[in-house]
Formats: sequence, C-alpha cells, structure tokens
Amino acid sequence: MNWLRPCTLLLVLAPALALAPLTASAQIYRWLNDEDDVHFSQGVDSVPPRFRPRAVIIGYDRPVPPEPSAASTPDLPPGAGQVKFTPGQPIMVTARINDTGSVRLMLDTGAAHTLINPAALSTLGVSYANARRASLKGVTGDADAQVVRIESLDVSGAKRGPLIVISHDTGLGSETGDGLLGRDFLDNFTITIDNAAGVLTLTPK
Repeated sequence: MNWLRPCTLLLVLAPALALAPLTASAQIYRWLNDEDDVHFSQGVDSVPPRFRPRAVIIGYDRPVPPEPSAASTPDLPPGAGQVKFTPGQPIMVTARINDTGSVRLMLDTGAAHTLINPAALSTLGVSYANARRASLKGVTGDADAQVVRIESLDVSGAKRGPLIVISHDTGLGSETGDGLLGRDFLDNFTITIDNAAGVLTLTPK
C-alpha cells in the first residue's frame, strides 16, 4: 500500500511558545545568515554580531520538569488536553504514540510537520514498511529523513490520527526531547496559554 509519496520538506524551527530569557550561556539561538541559511548557536555571544538582531531563542540547555499527574487536571471539554509548563522555558509535552508508549516533544508553532527521533519511533514499534524518503533543509544543508505514518498521537487527551510524521533526529539533544510537535497536529486545536498559571490547553476546533 503506497500511501506516501516521495517528498521534500523544509524544516523550520521557530521559537516555541512562551519563551523568556534565562542565562545567556544556557540559551539555544536560531539565526539566519545573509543567504537565509538556518544556523543554531549556544549563547548569544556565539552568534555573529551583525546577525544577532535576527536571532531567536528556541530552547535551553537544562532539564525540563515532569508534567503533573492526570489527577491534578481539571474538567475539560471532550477531546481537549491540558499540559503544565514552567514559564520562561520551552513548552514540552508528553505525546502518546499509537496508544503504546510516549515521547517528549517540544511544542513548535513554526514547524509545519511533527518530527520525532527515529530511535523513539522504533522503540514504540512504529512500522517503516511503507516509509518514504524526505529531504530536510537544516543547519548544515540538506539532510535525509523518512516520512512515516502513526495511527494516533495523544497529548493529555487531545488526540489526532492517523498522522504523517517526519522520522529524524534534530541533533539538538535534550533541548527538544524526542522531537518537535508541529502544526500538522496543533492546527486541529485552539491553543490557550496561561503564562501566570503555567498551563497550556488544547481545545478541538
């Protein structure tokens, strides 16, 4: 069954929601050069001075605290999900794949597609039988990836599927957990962020 076609995808890492500065040495910056090539640097001092006005923070080199238990979540509309986060840090969510296991993803409204580390997908038993190759435009140029299908993705009760995701390692380490949660999932929901309470709510549109 050939449900996927070969494709070329542009991976764009935009700032995650609700970011605020911490210490410069812990910040991961995304910036563009004169040719609009995407680069990543740790600390603003590592960004060339003339490109600093265009640099944006996408993450922090520090651990992300665990989410609260489901028992602390208040009543929500059917199909909605709620996630606790720490203001000033990237919003990290626990996403359950195919009702078998979970990955940690950084919410990124600038990413068109959800991207998940291939090692995590393999651990969860995601099939690559019908996977197709994709080309990503990244930090050092083109990178090979694969496009795979998952049957469902569930974020604290906000669930969609089937979903086509990109199997690729971002190379940013712990800053993005197991990958990025992109607009292919997020556009199905109204996103509400309460920075004071540190609560993200996903409500079905």
